[in-house]
Amino acid sequence: MDDMTTNMRLEERYIQRHFSGRIFDIITQTADELGLECYAIGGYVRDIFLHRESKDIDVVTVGSGIQLAEAISKKLGKKAHLSVFKTYGTAQIKYGDIEVEFVGARKESYQHDSRNPIVENGTLADDQNRRDFTINALAVCLNKQRFGELLDPFDGLADMERLIIRTPLDPDITFSDDPLRMMRAIRFASQLGFDIYPETFDAICRNKDRIKIITKERIADELNKIVLSPKPSVGFKLLDLTGLLPEIFPEFVELKGAETRNGIGHKDNFEHTLIVLDNISRKTDNLWLRWAAILHDIAKPATKRFDSRLGWTFHNHNFIGEKMVPQIFKRMKLPLNEKMKYVQKMVSLHMRPVVLVEETITDSAVRRLLFEAGDDIDDLMTLCKADISSKNKEKVRRYLQNFDLVQEKLREIEEKDHVRNFQPPIMGEQIMEMFGLAPGREVGQLKTSLKDAIMDGLIPNEYGAAYEYLLKKAEKMGLQLAQKE
Repeated sequence: MDDMTTNMRLEERYIQRHFSGRIFDIITQTADELGLECYAIGGYVRDIFLHRESKDIDVVTVGSGIQLAEAISKKLGKKAHLSVFKTYGTAQIKYGDIEVEFVGARKESYQHDSRNPIVENGTLADDQNRRDFTINALAVCLNKQRFGELLDPFDGLADMERLIIRTPLDPDITFSDDPLRMMRAIRFASQLGFDIYPETFDAICRNKDRIKIITKERIADELNKIVLSPKPSVGFKLLDLTGLLPEIFPEFVELKGAETRNGIGHKDNFEHTLIVLDNISRKTDNLWLRWAAILHDIAKPATKRFDSRLGWTFHNHNFIGEKMVPQIFKRMKLPLNEKMKYVQKMVSLHMRPVVLVEETITDSAVRRLLFEAGDDIDDLMTLCKADISSKNKEKVRRYLQNFDLVQEKLREIEEKDHVRNFQPPIMGEQIMEMFGLAPGREVGQLKTSLKDAIMDGLIPNEYGAAYEYLLKKAEKMGLQLAQKE
């Protein structure tokens, strides 16, 4: 037996270990009974060789994927949940924590103004030809006679060994047909730490304008996967180098560049933001905190000024940035709900702990920060620590040490005053009832004054003290307690 044959058998045994269990036994049995060629293909097969765990399995059959899925679902019984999508010719079975997608082998052709293909029945080779990248065109036979046989017509395994993203066919045709594949190429490079093959990279550059035919929702989905990758800066730099970034996120491109005037320069806020994003990605998988890192300085281009005494300034960039967040989220079809408001809060408050570090830490300032940040105070501190991008190690050490002092103060004040998610002991409705007021300016003044008095430590956060304070404040405003009938 020669070395090549030995290696092939070892490889098949390695593959077969990943296709054990009831779900695969039933797929093999059912496909053979129906006389259908059946293969696992795509990400599940790729991830076997990348040693990545996956519970999502794509199965392609030469014939009806829906027919195969329905027959398999019956054999699996009540524990299997079948969903059929006749419009797309696909079906899905959820079985425990495994999801299996079934589709018939097909070949595709495209019209220039749409990424939706014209689909025809095809062979396995046709189906592999239509795959986006060589590493996603790997197929493993699930029929009993050839079980575990790997079909790799485009040397996807070799590309994985070389850490390369490459299209199976002409990359210009691949990306022109379905421009979302350009985003996917960059996403895989960012997720896996792969390089994009030069011919494939150049084709993305040539076809970047085609991204305009892709819906904002699909682009946002791929962009979020880049943001969640282990080192997101890789993806954003590739988006920039290929020319896709100006098409999908022009505000981010505007951060680029460092200007010098009178011998005084400022840092490149594009590079700084990517450092902050990578810093925070080492700490958390929170997608929306990562988005806060991306957007924390987004208003610096709009607020940049040069002062002969102060140098470069970016006054109120946090507040302007907070206002920009909804515009950006709306255009990019990101959620306009509590997730967006969370990002707004992080962008708005990201300078506050820095101010506490640079100035004397007063109880009043800490109470106000706790009040405004609420349960997100720990995330805010994580963002602020990630925002330290200086190459001066001593400066970084000093800032981190000061942030530790701020966090200790935050803990002390919270334990003592319970300010996080603060609610005043007397609410607006009670104020109106106390002084016989209708909703209006006077009620707002009393509410704000009471909050400030508690935040500044003038009175404790207690009902009796709040009541007495309001009586005195109302008297100065010419207001009196309402007479009870």
